[in-house]
Amino acid sequence: MIKVKARGNESIQQMIKRFKKMCEKEGLTKDIKKNSYYEKPSERRRRRMRKTIKRVTMGG
Repeated sequence: MIKVKARGNESIQQMIKRFKKMCEKEGLTKDIKKNSYYEKPSERRRRRMRKTIKRVTMGG
């Protein structure tokens, strides 16, 4: 669980910004977006294959 404590006289906006940054760093935002809609297994395989092909062609 991510916790954010106020530093000195830090504003709420700064705390929220720090919280969002921590969530992004933990991969939470990516995970939430991934799980926000259902992806069929065939679509998941297709996406992974495209990612693999892209990685191989860019690296080679």
